[in-house]
Parts: sequence; C-alpha cells; structure tokens
Amino acid sequence: MARDYFSARRVLVTGGAGFVGSHLIDRLIEAGDEVLCVDNLFTGSKANIAHLHDHPRFEFMRHDICFPLFVEVDAIYNLACPASPIHYQHDPVQTTKVSVVGAINMLGLAKRIKVPILQASTSEVYGDPTQHPQTEPYWGNVNPIGLRSCYDEGKRCAETLFFDYHRQNGVKIKVARIFNTYGPRMHPSDGRVVSNFIMQALRGEDITIYGDGSQTRSFCYVDDLVEGLMRLMDSRDGFTGPVNIGNPVEFTIKQLAEQVIEMTGSRSTLVQHPLPSDDPTQRRPDISLAKKELDWEPTIELRAGLEKTIAYFRQISK
Repeated sequence: MARDYFSARRVLVTGGAGFVGSHLIDRLIEAGDEVLCVDNLFTGSKANIAHLHDHPRFEFMRHDICFPLFVEVDAIYNLACPASPIHYQHDPVQTTKVSVVGAINMLGLAKRIKVPILQASTSEVYGDPTQHPQTEPYWGNVNPIGLRSCYDEGKRCAETLFFDYHRQNGVKIKVARIFNTYGPRMHPSDGRVVSNFIMQALRGEDITIYGDGSQTRSFCYVDDLVEGLMRLMDSRDGFTGPVNIGNPVEFTIKQLAEQVIEMTGSRSTLVQHPLPSDDPTQRRPDISLAKKELDWEPTIELRAGLEKTIAYFRQISK
C-alpha cells in the first residue's frame, strides 16, 4: 500500500541515474516516497530518469559524493560507484575515491541528520572465492594490487567504514552484497557479460567468451534486487548485514551465451579469448540470511529476465 502523500519519506539515492539506482527510485516513488537523486553522470544517464522529470516527488541533483553533501532526508541509499570493469578501471583512483571518500561523506551526512543508510556493496568483496557458495562470514580471496582492486578493495574498505561508524557513532547501517544483476537500462557497452552477449548477438557479431566459458555466475534480475534492497532498508532495528542479495541459480558463461543466441535468433558464434586478470572462476550467493531476515528470495527466472532485457536492447538499438 502506498504511503500517505503528506507523510512520505524523503529518500536520498546516490548513483540514482544508474542502472540499479533508477529502478530503485521507480519503486520508492511507487511506494509513496519523495526521492532526491544524486549522480555525477559519470556512468549514470539522464535517460534512465527522464520519465520522472516532471514527477512532483522526484528531484535530481548533479553532484559528486567525493565532495560533502548537505541535504535533509529521512534515509540514504548509497549506490554511487562505477560497477562494471570497463568503467571502474577507466579511472581506478577515482573508483577508490568514490568508494572510500564517498562513503565517509555519506556516513557523515547520516550521522549528522540521524538517518539510516544502506550501502550497496558487492560480491566482489569475496574476490576469486575459495568457498562456494559464498556466505557472509567468508572473508574472501582478494588481490589488493590487481587491476580489479580499485573496486574490490574500495568496496571492502567502504564496508569497514560503515561498521566503524555504526560501532563508534551509532549510525544505523544496512550493508547489501549485490551479486551479478541484469535488466533494462544496463549500459550497452559497460562490458558486463549479459549486456555484452546481447549486443553482440543482436549485431550478429562473434560472442566473446573469456577462458573456456566454464566459469560460473549467478544472474539476478533487477526487480528482484530492488525488492531485496528495500526489504533490507526496512528490516528490523539491529540487523545491519552484510547480507547477500542475488540469485543462487548458477550458470556457466557458455550456457548464458548459448541461451542469448537462441533467444535472439542470432547467427553469432562463440570465440574464446584469454581470461582477464583476477576474474573469479565461481560466483554464487548463499542467500539463507536474506531468506531468514528479509523473507526475500528472487522470483524471476533467467529466461524471463532475459526476454525483458533483450527487448530493451532491441529498442535502444533501433
């Protein structure tokens, strides 16, 4: 049920013009909240939020959270950070800064105005895991000086900051570890496997597989992810996470490529390239904690999600 208009929360979403952020904003507005979307548009796009331009409960502010932000809100979702290897490796120093300095600024805001704050962390904190599937107590297997470290270690440090602000200053925190997510509004050239495969298939190009395609991923449709994030923000006092939010159904990269070819009717063929540095060989969340604490698990199967995602990419490719 939507909240009463006059009792609506004012919610800050950093990175709100991005893929996940824009879907989250849609759901928050649907629930009756007012939303302040903050984004520097490095990887976000105004096109993702254009449909909200004239909405009375939506406001956009172009701002880089590496610089302090002084606003009055009732809750904060901190999603600001490039999330695909192509984007976060483009300027690795800035990637680390937005993860660490950005987290400090948003935590400082939450401390000052005494509101809960949710951190969009990542399954990348587990690195190339030696535990499978990954549970929240697992500390990970991460290279601190590799090409992916700006993102992996930046997010790990952000988690440290969140828990230290919680312990030292009593800030109400929620930490979500997001696993591979896909859906409409993904950037067509962000280098992530789902968008890569769909765009290559639609263009009739060879589909690039790194390694032999036996490495695994678990793909969560964006609507399921957003539901998990909102349930985490509204979860009981004292529950901080971290909590895995992702789909535990595992696929090999080769299986995904073959399904995309079949669903697009493409004549593309698979071409193997060397595996990138520090690319995880396995990735699957254990979501027992999310089931217990949030009564959450994904409901959208890969084929159904791919249908919507392929339709989106067909539309923007016209």
